[in-house]
Amino acid sequence: MNDLQVDYRRAGFGADLGRGSRRALLLVDFVQAYLDPASPLFAGDQDPPALRACATLLDTARRTGVPVIHTRVELAPGSQDGGLFVRKVPALRVFERGGAFAAAPPRLAPAAGETVVTKQYASAFFGTNLASTLRVLGVDALLVGGCSTSGCVRASVVDALQHGFVPLVVADACLDRDPRPHEAALFDLGAKYADIVGLDEATTLLGSPGGV
Repeated sequence: MNDLQVDYRRAGFGADLGRGSRRALLLVDFVQAYLDPASPLFAGDQDPPALRACATLLDTARRTGVPVIHTRVELAPGSQDGGLFVRKVPALRVFERGGAFAAAPPRLAPAAGETVVTKQYASAFFGTNLASTLRVLGVDALLVGGCSTSGCVRASVVDALQHGFVPLVVADACLDRDPRPHEAALFDLGAKYADIVGLDEATTLLGSPGGV
């Protein structure tokens, strides 16, 4: 551990949340807006490692029958339903209905029967039926990947905890436009709101009895 991690541990942060008894995979907003150089939200790589990690998680979840939830942002023409979020981040207008940037890359495209949560704000839980859907499925823990680590992933993870779901953030499967906010978000989430796991552990969890 580095000095910062030691300081937080001594202060009472970062306890283990466990891994839950029934897990689902939550893929947050991993869409073309972050992969296409023509988008103002482009994260700098058209084929980032996080995309490949999410594809691995998705393939594993499908093979083992684990529930999969995809999220996407969709705004009405004019983006009025994006409210203050769009005012703060005008680049979000790329998610207006009918645009190409809101689509998932082919490797992460939702399959028939998989839940797709459409949202207008950062958290996958805010103004959506996600919590109710998870409770009906009997889910108590979420393996989370997506875009961006410091934005919609972070907001969704904080809300997952507040709704009573154990958030397990798959660090390798999260993407941000810069490593500094990415690492800062992972540190803060791990200290206060979630457990951070690697890709190998995540795939093991998706294939274990608690994942189905």
